[in-house]
Amino acid sequence: MPENAKKNIQQLLILIKPDGLKKSLTGNILTKLSEAKLVIIGAKVVHVSRELAEAHYIQLRDKPFFPELVDYIQGKIHGEQYSRVLALVYQGEDAIVKLRKIAGATNPEEADPISIRGAYGRITTKGIYENVIHCSSDPSEAEREIKLWFGPDELVVDVYPSRKITPDKCEKVVWA
Repeated sequence: MPENAKKNIQQLLILIKPDGLKKSLTGNILTKLSEAKLVIIGAKVVHVSRELAEAHYIQLRDKPFFPELVDYIQGKIHGEQYSRVLALVYQGEDAIVKLRKIAGATNPEEADPISIRGAYGRITTKGIYENVIHCSSDPSEAEREIKLWFGPDELVVDVYPSRKITPDKCEKVVWA
């Protein structure tokens, strides 16, 4: 068996959430994530629409905190200038386990203090987890999330099957 075939190469979505951007933690978070020695294959700043937020958290739509979660990822509780996230796709051997360990437990109070969420997260007085970062939980969820946040042409590596299309009457914004 070839050496590369033995490796468990994975991709996952990382989001630095609005509270991470508001607290100017982007550099600290990226430095901490670099400890995993993985490769970034996609990155962009995204203004999160309600549709994108709801699709991202679709599995939680029946929870009573769903509306607050959607508002949180859209940055509505942090002010208009923070209504965005930094979306990244990482790739490498055992990427999901490695980065989820660095990120820490979802609940900042339960997270290891040296993890990203343990160091920078908090729970608001309304009970919202401001945990500054999102990490895909497993390979199938990673694929769903990556395809939701990125198009095939926005990644520098082909990770999922894609096809080229020529849409009719496609409106596109271009530089003036």
